Amino acid sequence: AAPSKSSSHTLTPWGSSSAPPRLASAPPGTSTIHYEKSWLYRHCSLQQRDRQAQKSGQLFSGLLALNVVFLGSAFISSMIFNHVAITLADVWILLSILKVLCLCWIIYYLLGTSRQPHAVLYRDTHAGPVWIRGSLLLFGTFSILLNVFQIGYSVIQINCKSKVEIVFPSIEILFVATQAFFLWHHSKDCIQVQHNLTRCGLMLTIATNLLLWLLAPFPTSLLALGNETDSCTCPNTTTCKVFQKGYILLYPFNTEYCLICCSVLYVMWKNVGRRISHHHIAHVKPKFKLQGVVFGPLLGAAAVIIGICVFMMYQIQATGSAPNYQVFVLYYSYYIVLLPLMCVVAVIGTIIHTLEKRELDTLKNPTRSLDVVLLMGAALGQIAMSYFSIVAIVATNPRDMLNSLILSYSVLLIFQYITQNIFIIDGSNQERVSVLELGQEFRRVSLSYIHTYSHLSWKRKALKEISFFLVLCNIILWIMPTFGAHPVFENGLQKSFYGYSTWFAIVNFGLPLSVFYRMHSVGGLLEVYVSA
Repeated sequence: AAPSKSSSHTLTPWGSSSAPPRLASAPPGTSTIHYEKSWLYRHCSLQQRDRQAQKSGQLFSGLLALNVVFLGSAFISSMIFNHVAITLADVWILLSILKVLCLCWIIYYLLGTSRQPHAVLYRDTHAGPVWIRGSLLLFGTFSILLNVFQIGYSVIQINCKSKVEIVFPSIEILFVATQAFFLWHHSKDCIQVQHNLTRCGLMLTIATNLLLWLLAPFPTSLLALGNETDSCTCPNTTTCKVFQKGYILLYPFNTEYCLICCSVLYVMWKNVGRRISHHHIAHVKPKFKLQGVVFGPLLGAAAVIIGICVFMMYQIQATGSAPNYQVFVLYYSYYIVLLPLMCVVAVIGTIIHTLEKRELDTLKNPTRSLDVVLLMGAALGQIAMSYFSIVAIVATNPRDMLNSLILSYSVLLIFQYITQNIFIIDGSNQERVSVLELGQEFRRVSLSYIHTYSHLSWKRKALKEISFFLVLCNIILWIMPTFGAHPVFENGLQKSFYGYSTWFAIVNFGLPLSVFYRMHSVGGLLEVYVSA
């Protein structure tokens, strides 16, 4: 109904009737409506300003990291292509400056930021799981040992070595130890103070670790190839050889350490200013148990034992002389038998996931999102090497027996990576609901019945068997390339096709990512095992 002409009242947002005040600019006989700034309006505006400030801080810190990475990459590239103008010592000086800056910020965070009132009101329970922090300590210890070997190697040749070659690993030891301590104790923090400074410090540390990862293969290649000047050669002594071989053997652990630190630091960066509601916090964490799992451990243990035997035979041949034809055949045959089995069980596990009635976990979680990105990104290293190998073999002589094995190995690796990624991602998206949480939600249902049913479900048992088998397979596939079995570089096929320098660059890009993928897959598979 139309309002009466005599009515001159207006409605406020709360529905109350009041006489509208006249504005000076309003013409006579007209009425205006004044909307009060209600609590909801003010609250939404505050949240919008917080989100805008968060986006601005993330953008600025991300640009800072991007510029640091570009600067460091320019230095490293110049060292590779014009080693006269930019030397390895120049790159080390730049990285030493970055590490000192990162150390200053980490110490400030430990002693200042984290101790402020209301600094850490929330902690992300999904961030920094035990296996990640354990890997940090393990790889950090090996990284410190690697730098000790580098210092010893340089001290033996102190007469012809630059002092930078001693100072750089010394700063690296301090950086690795401090960073490992920082991440062990504060990886779960959702810091609520000094947002922009914390974001910039985290991004600077991420950029420094990325540059250390990019640089890692180049000093190693110089030592491995004996690229030393005539005036500075390693004396023919046992100590010098031990330092040289130890550095070459341990450098993959340093690359792993840098990548793990980047992933943990990124989660901390996403958690800056994050507020976690109480219903997101898990009250009961599932525990790792081997109860009822038989076939997975048995088949996995067999794969590990056979793999260790193959690896030892390969290493004996590689240390004595160049690996012969039979060792390459044995090595690739082991992979060709194991990889299809891993593909089949991963596909079966994915089918079981689709048959399960568990709901998808759609809660926004930086850790889970990063896990998916790392799995997909790290897989690109081995997939790229596989495609380069396929092209080289098809273009040369695919009918040769060894070439046929390498071709089958490359194709199977691509399928294995894809099927395993799908299995892990599907498993991580399943709702992780403990028995206690189910009892709280459905109080009329017997807890003992739920407990019994979960242990009798054949689907859950099959998922546990599959996950455990894949865990052991990924462990042996991590051990073999990490400790020196690199037939992809030593068989000579791709090297002769693409040229030494090109194939060396491809391998040094893809191999560390492949090793990191195997280790990261172990963590993802263990989470699938526990959640099942």
